[in-house]
Amino acid sequence: MGYRYIGSKARIADDILRYLGPPKTTDGCFIDAFSGTGVVASKAADLGWQIKINDMMHNAVVMSEARLVSRADVPFSSLGGYAEALEDLRQTERKGFIWREYSPASLQEIGIERKYFTEGNAKQIDGAVEKIHDWRKKGTINAKEFALLISTLIFAANNVANIAGTYGCFLSKWQPQALGTLNLVPLEVREDRVKYNVTTDDVFAVTSKPEDVVYLDPPYTKRQYASYYHILETITLGDEPIVEGVAGLRPWKEKASVFCYKLKALRALVNLASSQEAHRVLISYSNDGHIQLDHLVEELEKTGTVDVLELGSIGRYRPNVIASSHKQAVREYLIDYRHDRGTEREQTVDAGAVASQQS
Repeated sequence: MGYRYIGSKARIADDILRYLGPPKTTDGCFIDAFSGTGVVASKAADLGWQIKINDMMHNAVVMSEARLVSRADVPFSSLGGYAEALEDLRQTERKGFIWREYSPASLQEIGIERKYFTEGNAKQIDGAVEKIHDWRKKGTINAKEFALLISTLIFAANNVANIAGTYGCFLSKWQPQALGTLNLVPLEVREDRVKYNVTTDDVFAVTSKPEDVVYLDPPYTKRQYASYYHILETITLGDEPIVEGVAGLRPWKEKASVFCYKLKALRALVNLASSQEAHRVLISYSNDGHIQLDHLVEELEKTGTVDVLELGSIGRYRPNVIASSHKQAVREYLIDYRHDRGTEREQTVDAGAVASQQS
C-alpha cells in the first residue's frame, strides 16, 4: 500500500520487528495502540503474532485491518469476488456529499470553492461510498470485506486528491495527479489467516496482559490527525457532518489528542506506558517531536528498565517545496520499556489525572 501518512513507520517497520522477533508463546498478543495505517502490526502478523489494532480514527483502523485480512476472510460471495465488487463500484457515481462539499461544485452549492477533488472524481467517490455502506447495511458484505473496500477507496482517493500530503487543506492550483481519474486498484490480500481484533477506543482504555507486547507510536507534534484526515473519516463513516471553514473540516475536537500538546505529552505517555499490564512496552520515538528523549527515558526509568535503540536517520516528510529546501532529517528510536514488577509501585493511572490531561 502506498500512502502518505504523517509519522508513518513504513521505512523502519522491518527494523522494529527484527528487534522484537517472533512470539515466544502462543498466548502473547502484539497490541498496536496507535495503529495508523497498520504497517507495523502487519509486519508483526508476518512473524506469527496475534494482533490487536486500535486507533481513535476509524479510517486508520479500516486501513490497518485491510492489511490483516486473508482471501478466506473476504470472498465477496454475494458479489462474485473482490474484482467484480470493484468493477461494480467503478460504474457508480452520484452528486453527493463529497461532490457538494469538496469539489468545485461547492462554490455554487455552499458559496465556498473547495478543490480537494475534481467534480468527476468526487462523484465517483460519492457513488462508491454510498454503495459500500449500503452493501454493509444490507449484509451483502461482511465487516472485513467492508474494511477492504473502504481502504481500497481511500487509497484511490488519495491518489487523485489535490493536497500537499494531508487533508488539512486543498491546494489552490490543480496538481497533475488530481486531474487524473479515480482508479480503484485491488489491494494485496494475505493468503494465510491472522488472528486479530480491532477497536477504536481512546488509547487510555486499551488494556493488555503480562504476556503481551504493547507498541506505542503516539503523535509527537501539534498536528492533530482528526483534522488532517477529516475527509477520510467521512468516507469511512459514510456520514454527512456539518463542516466549517475554507477547509471544510468536520467536527474533530472531541478527538483531539493529548499527545499533541507540548505541556501534556510527556506525562501522558509515561502514564500510558506504565499503566499497561504487559511486561514489555515498545515506544517509537522521533526527535521531530516536542518530547525530549532524555526526559522520557528518565521518567520511564522510575518504574522500570529502559533500552534505547537508534534506528537511524530517515528523510523527513515534507509537504511542500519550501520545507524540502531545509533538507531536515528525523532521527528515529525504539524505546524498550520493561516494568519493574519487583517493587511496590503504583500500577494504575489515576483516572482523574488522565481526564484532566485530555481536557
